[in-house]
Amino acid sequence: MEEREKLYWPWPDISAEALLKKAQAVAERAYAPHSRFKVGAALLMSDGSVVLGCNVENSSYGLTICEEMSAIAGMVSIGHMDPVAIAVAGGKSGTPCPPCGACRQVLAEFNPDMLVVFESPNGIIVMTVNQLLPLSFSLTERK
Repeated sequence: MEEREKLYWPWPDISAEALLKKAQAVAERAYAPHSRFKVGAALLMSDGSVVLGCNVENSSYGLTICEEMSAIAGMVSIGHMDPVAIAVAGGKSGTPCPPCGACRQVLAEFNPDMLVVFESPNGIIVMTVNQLLPLSFSLTERK
């Protein structure tokens, strides 16, 4: 991790690197016939379970589903509401692939303090959703 990006990782049963490997593996399942840019996400729950998601493209690009939204939808559909970290991986190893703006807003809806893990040419970066999207929109008062 880059020195300026180091954050405390409180989960001893899975490392940021291991979570990123899960995201890389599920990226291979992505449906990306148009861009050919396959992306995966691994969403860590507070109980240690991991929900996976990948991008699903559509000929009408606006209907494409990002990997983070795929993972969040999977999380909700199985009854979880407590994400604590997400790893996102796409492209060649070392390609930075942080969540897009819309996905940052969706992640903030569930946990603005969630850790976000992604690669860079200099190693793994770990940031919070709040760092990626300061002043996110919310209809409820945040603590």
